[in-house]
Formats: sequence, C-alpha cells, structure tokens
Amino acid sequence: MIGKLTGTLLEKNPPEVLLDCHGVGYEVNVPMSTFYNLPSVGERVSLLTQFIVREDAQLLYGFGTAEERQAFRELIKISGVGPRTALSILSGMGVGDLAQAITLQEAGRLVKVPGIGKKTAERLLLELKGKLGADMGGTRAHATSDAQADILQALLALGYNDKEAAAALKALPADVGVSDGIKLALKSLAR
Repeated sequence: MIGKLTGTLLEKNPPEVLLDCHGVGYEVNVPMSTFYNLPSVGERVSLLTQFIVREDAQLLYGFGTAEERQAFRELIKISGVGPRTALSILSGMGVGDLAQAITLQEAGRLVKVPGIGKKTAERLLLELKGKLGADMGGTRAHATSDAQADILQALLALGYNDKEAAAALKALPADVGVSDGIKLALKSLAR
C-alpha cells in the first residue's frame, strides 16, 4: 500500500525514525544499516517501505535500498520469522553478507544474530536458497563460485567448523576445481 516515503527527518530513535511528509508524521522502523546512512535531523530523506497490517497494529518498515526491502520481504515469508526478526537479521548483517551466508549455507553466521537460534538459521538457509543467494547482495556473493561452495560444504561435512573451513577456502586459488580444492584445503588444515 505505501511503497515509498519522501520527507523531512524529524526524529531518530533506533530502530524507529519519524518522517514528516507534507504535515503527516510517519513512524518507520528501519534496520541499523539504513539507520546509519540516514542524514541529520531536519534533512530530506527517501525511504522505500513495507506496510504490514496485523490484528493489533499497522506497522511501517523503511529501507535505504531496494535490495534491503527485497531481503526483508523474503525473510518475512518464512514461517516463524516475523518483521521484528527480519529487521534484526538485516541489522545484524548486510544484505551481501546474508546472501553470501545463504549461498555458502553457513548457519554459523546467522546464529550470531541476536534472536536467531540454530533451528531458525537452518530453516532460513533451506527456504532462502536460490531466492536470496548469488542473485542479490553485491560482489562478495558473486565472487564465490559453485566449486568453492561445494568445497566449503565438504569441509563442513568432514567436521571442520565454519572458521577453519573459511580460512582454508581463502587460501585456495580462485579457479580451483572441487576435488583439487578439497585436497588442497585438507592439506592446509592438516598443518
């Protein structure tokens, strides 16, 4: 219903801002990534929005970029993830980091976000795979090839933790194949 607001920023109280649009003040909840990029109070600002109607409330969420809003929309489609949790996820990690965690199936990165447990993280990875992976979020997600994702999965399946597997993956050449990459990664981890 309300897709974008442009007006004067009246108040900044994280995670909420008050935006004056021609005499009407809109209370808008924003992720911290958007909050940190807002101009000073009294300045003009535009936010893309998502309007959510519940039995007990009508809530407006604002985003600085279309990618943030799209990620938010995908997150709230998942059972057990409401707008508040989605906002927390986007505040805890950028869209690029979220897309990379989903592409590489890294539950450990999601669990670090307050309010996200292991089961919720696994559900996010399962339901967002292909929806929020390499097609969103910038160059870091695009730079990771399918071969590197397969190598990472193999290392995790062998019992290495996220940190060890990621460190071994960084040491590999960018164009390495899956089988050679696993061998090289295991050699570096054995040292």
